[in-house]
Amino acid sequence: MVEAIKALFSRYPTRQAVTLPALHIVNERLRYVPIGAIVEIARLLELAPAQVQDTLSFYGFFKQDEPHGRTRAWVCRSISCALRGGEEVLSHMCHTLGVKPGETTADGRVTLEFAECLGACDFAPCMLAGDTLHKNLTPETADQALRSFK
Repeated sequence: MVEAIKALFSRYPTRQAVTLPALHIVNERLRYVPIGAIVEIARLLELAPAQVQDTLSFYGFFKQDEPHGRTRAWVCRSISCALRGGEEVLSHMCHTLGVKPGETTADGRVTLEFAECLGACDFAPCMLAGDTLHKNLTPETADQALRSFK
């Protein structure tokens, strides 16, 4: 991870500008960003750990306390998705997986979260899982998606 972060230095005008990409590198590898990584990123970028922490805490995408599941499923709860059944889909998925939003299944397979907006209102309700946008969700199609997360 250190070498991948260092490889970014030439692509950005300052080392501080590498903060967010560095956090993504750690998050992709570990599925969370532990405190030790914050300190190491700060050292590499010649920043105070608080500066790295500020960037990390600004984004709801990063977890700090424990790894997220192998699949991270973001169910949109924007007004468009809510009006077309997104809250019901999220509730159904919570019930099916036995978790609340923000929690990870006991087997570490799925972390179910809500997103404020996925920018896909044409396909409401929707969910982003990994790199796949699941469109026009119903409880039944949400179940199909959950089965595919193996």
